[in-house]
Amino acid sequence: MRRVKVYTVGQINHYIHGMVAQDVLLSSLFVRGEVSNCKYHSSGHIYFSLKDREGSMACVMFAGNRRGLTFPMKDGDRVVVGGTVDVYEKYGTYQLYAREIVKEGAGALYEKYMALRKELEEEGMFDPAYKKPIPRYAKRIGVVTAPTGAAIRDIQNIARRRNPFVDILLAPALVQGDGAKESIVKGIERLDAMGLDILIVGRGGGSIEDLWAFNEPEVARAIFACATPVISAVGHEVDTTIADYVADLRAPTPSAAAEIAVFDYSEFMRTIENGRNTLGRAMEMKLVRARNREKSYEACLTRMSPMSRLRDQRMEYAEKMDALTEAMERKLSVARTRLDGEKIIGDLMVRKMDRMYHRLDILVERMKGLNPLDRLREGYAYVSTEHGRAVTQVDQVKAGDMVTIHVTDGSIRAEVRDRRKDGGGN
Repeated sequence: MRRVKVYTVGQINHYIHGMVAQDVLLSSLFVRGEVSNCKYHSSGHIYFSLKDREGSMACVMFAGNRRGLTFPMKDGDRVVVGGTVDVYEKYGTYQLYAREIVKEGAGALYEKYMALRKELEEEGMFDPAYKKPIPRYAKRIGVVTAPTGAAIRDIQNIARRRNPFVDILLAPALVQGDGAKESIVKGIERLDAMGLDILIVGRGGGSIEDLWAFNEPEVARAIFACATPVISAVGHEVDTTIADYVADLRAPTPSAAAEIAVFDYSEFMRTIENGRNTLGRAMEMKLVRARNREKSYEACLTRMSPMSRLRDQRMEYAEKMDALTEAMERKLSVARTRLDGEKIIGDLMVRKMDRMYHRLDILVERMKGLNPLDRLREGYAYVSTEHGRAVTQVDQVKAGDMVTIHVTDGSIRAEVRDRRKDGGGN
């Protein structure tokens, strides 16, 4: 039995998607039909169908391509849709992904518009690399528009409300009909030469024929060559012109352009005040931290300084002196108490000592009679050996020894010539 290869639904859908993606015809085409089942989703996407007598096709225009819709589309409109046919793999269905939608009656102008847009895009005039930033705080703003139209009134009213200090300079221009493109180009060049901060080029809404002056290549090239940042503000939000692609920034309406170009002075002042307050708080916090660090360093230096140590030692010395003084005062107090208690005993002792001194005087008088000096005065002498020992017996010396004889007024050195004991012995 022959084996049969079985595919999944996803594989088939993926294969068909690949085949459609490789088809050059389906990658960029225009389809004519009548709009039905038109739904504007809250996400910004537009879902609808195109139908004719022979069939119907599902279509979607994503929010990012809404600039390609120049009118409010509804069921029954006969339109020409430019886009790509592709397969949605999840459900295996194909649909037309729209990039441009115009009413069928404007087909000739639309073809001219698309041809010019393609030409200028190939020249690089739409390249984001050439877009100049819009100054945030513009002081002088130029406007190229009709002097009596609603656009200039809206711009002036919004500028007056948001910032009365901003100068609005108008270059009056024709914005439709014969001579419009020359008038717009002249206004752009004149204001660009004045060195302004921003240029607003635009007008109020209208049909594709009314707005055609802003699709002219002369106007597009004048905007591209402008040294001043340009905000395009042509028509309503659904209107898209060549000027919008070339300008540095597109505003959906002239009023929106004024909101972008003129900074809100009151909001600016609030921002300045908030910044000042924030800066003040930050500075105060830095000062507080700096003061705390200073106090910490000062305390550290104080603890480490010789004077601080000396004061600590002096304090310690003073405390010890105070403690010593208190201890001495306590001892003196105890001693005084003791002395007061012993005073009576002391008096008794004094009297007793007096009696003892009296008795001692008596004994001294008695001893005077025994004083050797008194005896020496009476003619007696005191003899000692060379070693200072008193000679009291004859056996203590021998002939030839030197002795000292002490008398009342001095001493006499003598040599022993002979010795004799009492009783006649030697």
